[in-house]
Amino acid sequence: MIRYLAFVCALVCSDAFAQERTQAASGAVLRGLNKFSGDVVDIELLVGRTVKFERLNITLTDCRYPAGNPAGNSYAGLEITETGREGVVFSGWMIASSPALSAVDHARYDVWVMRCITL
Repeated sequence: MIRYLAFVCALVCSDAFAQERTQAASGAVLRGLNKFSGDVVDIELLVGRTVKFERLNITLTDCRYPAGNPAGNSYAGLEITETGREGVVFSGWMIASSPALSAVDHARYDVWVMRCITL
């Protein structure tokens, strides 16, 4: 665990990470999975909007991608709540290339970022 935290800290503090220039996108494409039924749905939403995926309410707060490369490694700020349950299921950044790094911790559903979109 300590090695993992040291690795993450080194990655975040590295010059390459700090110097990557990004652009804000107007929206994102997410993928939702119902682990019980196996249903997979692509979800397109704009920044500041909320969409309902089964019992989850997903709000996109921001989506960023490497400057000049919208198909590049995107990352999105999300807030996810569940209907009928108090509190937030997930709040934070998800990285398209590493969805397990910051994942939704839910018994039934999984959500991850596919890419940013520009309109």
